[in-house]
Amino acid sequence: MHRTIFTTPGVNTLLRAASVAFLRLTGWQISGSLPPGQPKCVLIAAPHTSNWDLPYTLMVAFALRINIHWMGKAQIFRWPFGGLMRWLGGIAVDRGQANNLVAASAQALREADGAVALVVPPEGTRSKTRHWKTGFYWIAHGAGVPIVMAYMDYPRKLSGLGPVLQPSGDIEADMVTVKAYYAQFKGKNWQQFDSGS
Repeated sequence: MHRTIFTTPGVNTLLRAASVAFLRLTGWQISGSLPPGQPKCVLIAAPHTSNWDLPYTLMVAFALRINIHWMGKAQIFRWPFGGLMRWLGGIAVDRGQANNLVAASAQALREADGAVALVVPPEGTRSKTRHWKTGFYWIAHGAGVPIVMAYMDYPRKLSGLGPVLQPSGDIEADMVTVKAYYAQFKGKNWQQFDSGS
């Protein structure tokens, strides 16, 4: 994986301090940790209902000392912001190549050096949706890494890392567990997120 804001010496120390200070001053409670002895994982990013999710996700990642990568639509990686988005941990996604994307993401995760947490929103969009995309599940399954249930609850100002799920391959059974966990959280625009669909 390419160098990011989380792996740039000096910058990461300063931004971690700023992130921790901002989250504390604004009343956010951050908790959780990555599974011990497991340097690679897929983080579910839910609920995903606002553009504000990205800066808050970056700050929470700094606070928890997580080297995250996230996927975004290819348009935001065009000039003049492409370099910045990649430095922020972004990976460009061609939504028209969904099947290839899952396989490529799983392979990149397997082959990456060091600790990598790939953040994937299950809704795939900030717009109102009643359908969870399953790419995050198959990326984790294909890479042989666990899924960590990351959450962000704006009304209660809670964020962090929750339970760890090792994909069994029985997606229907595993998704019952995932959706039951996320039923308790509300995003910034919570009306757009349906945890039970």
